[in-house]
Amino acid sequence: MKRVSLLISLFLISWLGINAQTINLEQARLLALANSRSLARHELAIHNSILNERSHFYSILPQISADYRANMNFMRDWEFLNPIDTLTASVGFSISQVIFQGGRSFIQRAIRGITTESARKAALAEYFNVLDVIDNAYYAVLEAAAALEAEESSLQTAVLSLSMAEVRQMTGMINQGEYLRAMVDKEVRENSLNQARRNFSLSLARFRTLTGITEAVELQQIDFSEYDDVLTRLALITDEEADRLYKIFWGILAESNPALATAALNNQTAELSLSNVIRTNAPTISASVSSSILNYSTADGFETPSGTGRVTISGTIPVDFWVMNNQIETSKNALDRTILGFADTESSLGQELQNALFNLFTQASSVLSSRRSLEITERHFEFVMERYRLSQGSVSDLNEATTLFINSRNSLNRTSFAFLQSLSRLRSLCALDDENELLRILLSD
Repeated sequence: MKRVSLLISLFLISWLGINAQTINLEQARLLALANSRSLARHELAIHNSILNERSHFYSILPQISADYRANMNFMRDWEFLNPIDTLTASVGFSISQVIFQGGRSFIQRAIRGITTESARKAALAEYFNVLDVIDNAYYAVLEAAAALEAEESSLQTAVLSLSMAEVRQMTGMINQGEYLRAMVDKEVRENSLNQARRNFSLSLARFRTLTGITEAVELQQIDFSEYDDVLTRLALITDEEADRLYKIFWGILAESNPALATAALNNQTAELSLSNVIRTNAPTISASVSSSILNYSTADGFETPSGTGRVTISGTIPVDFWVMNNQIETSKNALDRTILGFADTESSLGQELQNALFNLFTQASSVLSSRRSLEITERHFEFVMERYRLSQGSVSDLNEATTLFINSRNSLNRTSFAFLQSLSRLRSLCALDDENELLRILLSD
């Protein structure tokens, strides 16, 4: 059903979004989910596991079969015969059923059910992994586009600086060194612009590969003003508030994280496997019913069935206790390993959650700091640019102010998108589909 919903969403995207040559983050996510081969493989694994469940269920039902037999003789007492004259044929049926196995069939069925659930959890983990990847790719394109815009602006400033320096050099207002410095600065800015174009092209190519988009589209910008409240809250968060948020998100993670759920399912599987091995000591009892329903011979024709049948009850009792004891020890060892694996997963996820929150707090503080820095460097750049126009500043002063301004813009872009990436990571750890719910928790008192 989720796959069908994705296909419907893709149709709407192609009709409303792609035709408009603009795509937003939500549309990119849907496209990446539908285009993901890894997610498709997980869906096939789920289907295969369901088929295995059905196969096991069918195996514990009564087994019904029909049997038929035909005989012909071509020689008797060293005399050749007409095989048709000696034809005899019979048709019968049989039903067999395992009556008792010590409950092993039910345990095996439960294990297969857990296997299917584990496949679903693995698919859920891949679902959020795809969201993480496409979010990062989307942000990378926007960040590269912003860096490209900054380098274009920087080059325009360098071109203007060079043109003014050329006029001043011709009139003797500046020396040859200052003019050469302006020329070098322009070449450096052009090289930086080329690198920015390359980075943008690479990030856009990766985004297209993830989404399957071949047409030229424009990515919708992120409205960072929507995150102002949470940025302010997290930048000024206290240790007590941080601990409270960790406990809240750990509760959500413990309930919803697919990796932790898979580790718990592995524990259940190991426990059931041990129980299943222990029950191999129990005897197995089977019963079968068979009867002949049709007899024919060339000599006598069809014979009326005699109405007789046969019931067979058979059983086995294992006596190779040394083999069974070894299997039990092996299963106990496997159970101990899964218990340790669950503890490792729990500890690792706890550390990841802590790192995700710390990154979020740090990035929030960096965003606000970068905003203030950009405001100051922009004013400084305008001041130096005005002095340069009035021939009161040097090319070096303008170059330093431009570099400082560009670095501040790029720093703000990096920290802003890093903050969004931290949000995506926290969302995936807690398996939260709704970003608004995530923001609500971060803003809660």
